[in-house]
Amino acid sequence: MGDNGTILPPDAESPLSSKLLHLGDFSLTSSVWRVMALAPVVGAVAAGVALALLDLIGLVTHLAYSGTVGTSLIAPSTHHLGWLSVLVPVGGGVVIGAMAYWGSERIRGHGIPEAMETILVGGSTVEPRLAVLKPTSSAISIGTGGPFGAEGPIILTGGAFGSLIAQLFHFTAIERRTLLVAGACAGMAAVFGTPVAATLFGVELLVFEWKPRTMAPIGVSVVTASILRGVLAHHHLIRPAPLFPVPPHGTFSPVATLAAGGVGLACGVLAIGLTAAVYGAEDAFKKLPLHWAFWPPIGGLVVGVGGMIDPRSLGVGYATIGDELAGHLAIGALALLLATKLVMWSVALGSGTSGGILAPLLLMGAALGGIAAPVLPGGSTGTWALIGMAATLAGVTRSPFTSVIFAFELTRDTGSLLPLLLACTLAHALSSLVLKRSILTEKVARRGFHVVREYAVDPLEALLVHEVMRTDVLTVPAVEPLDSLRAVLDGSPRDRGQRLIPVLSDSGSMVGVVTVNDVYVRADGTGRTDAASAVRPVIEVAYADETLRSVADRMVARSIGALPVVERTDAGTVVGVVTDFDLLRSRQRQLEEERKRERILSFRRPGAAPRIEVAE
Repeated sequence: MGDNGTILPPDAESPLSSKLLHLGDFSLTSSVWRVMALAPVVGAVAAGVALALLDLIGLVTHLAYSGTVGTSLIAPSTHHLGWLSVLVPVGGGVVIGAMAYWGSERIRGHGIPEAMETILVGGSTVEPRLAVLKPTSSAISIGTGGPFGAEGPIILTGGAFGSLIAQLFHFTAIERRTLLVAGACAGMAAVFGTPVAATLFGVELLVFEWKPRTMAPIGVSVVTASILRGVLAHHHLIRPAPLFPVPPHGTFSPVATLAAGGVGLACGVLAIGLTAAVYGAEDAFKKLPLHWAFWPPIGGLVVGVGGMIDPRSLGVGYATIGDELAGHLAIGALALLLATKLVMWSVALGSGTSGGILAPLLLMGAALGGIAAPVLPGGSTGTWALIGMAATLAGVTRSPFTSVIFAFELTRDTGSLLPLLLACTLAHALSSLVLKRSILTEKVARRGFHVVREYAVDPLEALLVHEVMRTDVLTVPAVEPLDSLRAVLDGSPRDRGQRLIPVLSDSGSMVGVVTVNDVYVRADGTGRTDAASAVRPVIEVAYADETLRSVADRMVARSIGALPVVERTDAGTVVGVVTDFDLLRSRQRQLEEERKRERILSFRRPGAAPRIEVAE
């Protein structure tokens, strides 16, 4: 520590510098191979389950709207049933309400918040029945016209199977979490053919860390699912070409790129509105004098009426997204689609039915981009639909990198990467400034849990023990009377704050420790009780060249608030004491970096002091 209380960087010529070579920039142990060995299995299972769910959605759609048997994904059509089509989503809502009531309430919702909650507070343990009920209810919801995507249920179902496989082995909660997210991402990659975006999705939204121990198994699982997707190329949704091929846009001009920023801001506003609409609808349903099991049929009625107004709003809408990106829809059709889909989707989702949010977000974002196309410089309607699609996804889910890569992998349009980056960045920034929580984390927060999605280097990992430990340590010989030690503590408040006092033998080697509390309790006023009679064995020690994180972990594991710091080559030589209060100094440096404002370079007269401001 410097004289003014700041933490100084370690001296490059310090003897400690040669001892720090054992520290790495990433923490990874050989236990990762146990998880890696199961990652391909999880990826293969998740891919199979994802494709089976798509077939189930197709089957329900065929049965509900045309009375035929088939598994291809078709758009729900109202031509066959006419106005009776309004009753199809209502019937689906009745079945889903019954499944949630008698099966599991956790099938309600779009899947991703449920996966987050399982990871955060459920030990990444999923009930086996949820792996069956969730995809079944989602297939019924989407197949009967629900304006949802299949990706949310696929993510939760793939994650459920990953968790179930992990539960068969002696794994930690972190290892179960890794396989849960690996299964979720593998399912997403199998459906959309977006392996990089699927991996980023797991890192940005689900795994809550950026570490090799989780990223490596997720990547292996996603690659396995992608390979299997290629093998199953005969599936109706699977083809070598991108899911939504678009004409190449070429290079965006500087003006057009800046205009993409304007689209990003507009999509940020849309993201705020979509989040408010969903939870406004949910709050409205809670005011109804009905049990929540009756809400999905009401939401289904709104979906049915909306489907009669614009049938393109029904179902997953993959074909409609393709039409938007190809520029096949007129401005009026896009406006009607955006308004209808927004109402249907927010009300149905607020009613607690089952379905995903990614495809609807892509559809509504593409509609907004296409609507704005006539007033934007250059580019076609499909070009701006692509920008709007990705930016809306970034604003709603707060996952900008996933959104950029997702849009690229869906279309393979390299020319749009720069405007995509700007639009997604601004949509994400505006949404984060206005709303405390995203549409995903709001659901978790309403259940009483707080989600933090900011990743940063742990300050405990960035500092070493020698940078914060106390070196002017009070030590006592084993024969020292406790009464004398108490007198020293009474006369020196600083020493009393040490809390842990090493006890030394005649040779100066540490034989144990006493606490300040021990001194005051055991001192009897006779002078006959010495430090040796109150000595405690040393359970743990710290070393000057290790990180504060490793020390903090041992303190927590042993419920110890202070540790003696000893030489690594001689455990009897005390060089300092580190306490839990010392660990807070790492946070002190971080706060200084965040709050202390100073002008380093400026034009001022020689000898004038620099201006320093501290943020409130």
